[in-house]
Amino acid sequence: MDYFELVFQKRTITDFLGAEKKSSKFRLTKRYYLVIKRFFDIVFSITSLLLLSPLLLVISLLIYFDQHGPIFFTQERVGKNGKIFKIYKFRTMVVNAEELLSNLLSKNEMDGPMFKMKDDPRVTRIGRYLRKLSLDELPQLYNVIKGDMSLVGPRPPLVSEVKKYTKSDLERLTILPGCSGIWQVCGRNTIDFTTMVKMDLWYKNNQCLLLDSLIILKTIKNIIFFKDSHAY
Repeated sequence: MDYFELVFQKRTITDFLGAEKKSSKFRLTKRYYLVIKRFFDIVFSITSLLLLSPLLLVISLLIYFDQHGPIFFTQERVGKNGKIFKIYKFRTMVVNAEELLSNLLSKNEMDGPMFKMKDDPRVTRIGRYLRKLSLDELPQLYNVIKGDMSLVGPRPPLVSEVKKYTKSDLERLTILPGCSGIWQVCGRNTIDFTTMVKMDLWYKNNQCLLLDSLIILKTIKNIIFFKDSHAY
């Protein structure tokens, strides 16, 4: 975070020219940024899905023959401004994973409303490898194409998690959630919920194409070297 803050501090002469002029310039800049970001999201996602289609087929077959259950896992998440959408992932847990969660809440290793558990017994044999390589999240590219998510942004929370949010926590829902973000590339499971929220709010106030590009490149690097992968 220190590195990102050093590169992306927004201290310009406009700070001294009045809030109204600064606000107008920011809106104009942000409008172009969002248009370009959306264009890149669509092009990158479609291209990736086409190029990775053989891999997606292999993963689908492995999941099916491992447990003969559904290939994809869908779950309701909360997006920008509280919009509820269905997120898509390759299934990495047993079919009744949601039902078993209540028995594992006491073993939660994350503070706040999020649930994370190392060596979660609900994860399947194939699922552990998919999570280790972050391949289970590839179907989220479809969410990006639909406009529910972006390539870069805050993690989309569960509906049950948002019900426990404080007023300041809710601010992270004012921008589009992403497949990757500051939290994912700066520690992931080692970062507590409060710090994750601070990171998301920092990203919201400093988002730009260069920052997004750095996060995407660092995400790819982490996947290649199995760093910060979400084995749980």
